[in-house]
Amino acid sequence: MNKQGNTYTLIYTAVMVIVVAFILAFAAIGLKPAQQKNIAIDKMSQILNSVNIVSTPENAQELYGKYINDSFVVDANGQLVKGESFSMNIADQLKLPEAQRTLPIFICTDESGSTKYIIPLSGAGLWGPIWGYISVENDGNTVYGAYFAHQGETPGLGAEIEKPQFQKQFQGKHFFIDGAFTSIAVEKAGHKPQNGADYVDAVSGGTITSKGVQSMLQSCVKPYAQFLESLNSKNI
Repeated sequence: MNKQGNTYTLIYTAVMVIVVAFILAFAAIGLKPAQQKNIAIDKMSQILNSVNIVSTPENAQELYGKYINDSFVVDANGQLVKGESFSMNIADQLKLPEAQRTLPIFICTDESGSTKYIIPLSGAGLWGPIWGYISVENDGNTVYGAYFAHQGETPGLGAEIEKPQFQKQFQGKHFFIDGAFTSIAVEKAGHKPQNGADYVDAVSGGTITSKGVQSMLQSCVKPYAQFLESLNSKNI
């Protein structure tokens, strides 16, 4: 065959494309278990962060097994339903009609034996999705810790939501005011919400991302309101 001809070039190119595609497909299949494990470890680390436990990829599984001792799923009425909480995507659930939603909850028991309830979060920032977890004391109202992350917010501005100094502001804040669910607001420094809600200072220069966090808390925590109220009534 003439190696300078078009036929040879087309055949050679087709063979190389097939070989490279096969290698990439084989590599993807071979690496998939490791990728899934890394994703799970990262999720464990994020959940731990929401209860103020710092972890690394090396010890996240160990710490998760030690402190996150249970998880379950509830419906919009706060009743237990069947479901596997760890693999559940809260963003997908929020797209469903309220009556069809199933809501995952993770339980942390700290060194003192106190119980914290962890709720997953999903929302939108300025440039892409934001997400995280927020933990609530066993009174069903007081925030114990919060963790937020983002996909592409601006460094030094909206990306500051992932920094501890922003997240620590949520500790001790409340979701219920005078018995009514009133989600935590994120306001410019020096401003207060008119509805009397607990609030934190927004990221300077990151107004849209900060409001994205506020909206995320409202849309993701409100569906858990009846479950949280049931915890409060038990404590009373």
